[in-house]
Amino acid sequence: MDVGLNDSVISSIPVKIPSPLHSAALYFWRALRLRCPLCGISPIFIPLLNTRSLRDWFTPLDGCTRCGYPYEREPGYFLMSIWAINYGLGSLFGIIIYLILESLYDLPIWYLIGLVVVPIILFNFFFARHAKSLFLAIDLFCDPHIKEEGDHGRDDMRPLPPQPIPPSGEGQSIPQHKEQRVLATATRR
Repeated sequence: MDVGLNDSVISSIPVKIPSPLHSAALYFWRALRLRCPLCGISPIFIPLLNTRSLRDWFTPLDGCTRCGYPYEREPGYFLMSIWAINYGLGSLFGIIIYLILESLYDLPIWYLIGLVVVPIILFNFFFARHAKSLFLAIDLFCDPHIKEEGDHGRDDMRPLPPQPIPPSGEGQSIPQHKEQRVLATATRR
């Protein structure tokens, strides 16, 4: 079956491949907005006004409702985001506060500890969501989870519905879903 495209036509079709720096910046921007790192549209967490408990605040949704990207793939998935990103940046924030206060003011130690610890606790509480979304973005950038060839953009692996078989003697045709696979394979070459 000739699809009418030869190699010179296929090679002349411009394909825009984003640079790694552009992809990283895009994922980082989506993470700061608390959006799905893959599509950038669906939220990762319950909106602020709809949170009713600390669990709602800290727990991400199951996955993206638009593209199907899973947010938490296994138990303990976000431990690295809590330890490395949230506590790491909280510690860095505390060190910066301490160095500024120590260099500008001569405060007693208990005032200094209070002025450093309280902002760290507040920072870690409010930054926890961003730490998890940044971890999702880093994970997507490092391990993109490209769908297998048999997926065809579907989330489930249910087989396609069977195509009607023409009566014998009439023109044998390729079922439509197989014809699409043949076209897709021909365009890749």
